[in-house]
Amino acid sequence: MVDRLGLETQVGYDLRALNADTNRLERLFATLHNVSNNDLDALRHIIVSETAGTPLSSGDLRERLGVSAAAVTYLVDRMIEGGHVRRDSDPTDRRRVILRYSEHGSQVAQEFFRPMRAHTHAAMAKFSDEELGTAHRVLVAMSGAMQSYYDEVVAQHAE
Repeated sequence: MVDRLGLETQVGYDLRALNADTNRLERLFATLHNVSNNDLDALRHIIVSETAGTPLSSGDLRERLGVSAAAVTYLVDRMIEGGHVRRDSDPTDRRRVILRYSEHGSQVAQEFFRPMRAHTHAAMAKFSDEELGTAHRVLVAMSGAMQSYYDEVVAQHAE
């Protein structure tokens, strides 16, 4: 008999371990490329949102980071000056400016992270396409659950 609660708990632990390992590797990248922890957090949000097809404005980034408007302006200006980010007009609303991962920033990140592909490819080679599809659905569901809980907590504290 399968212990469903035990498996769900283990998946939660595994996700936290993966997150910790990811953060450790990202911090090494940041250290090697003179990127501050705040800049790294901002880059992560910009990349994830752009990849999802929902690029962020500075206001969106400010909300995600929980910083003041002045702080996010300083942070974005610093990342643009460092060549990691660029501002573009939103193609759906010309009044809105969105943040994009720059070509230079992407190139620097790819040079660092590309060798990791061999490691992840070898790790995932052990699994069938069906298993990888299931893993993908689990990760998407867990991300959705985290977002849902975040929204719930924010709503509770806004009252």
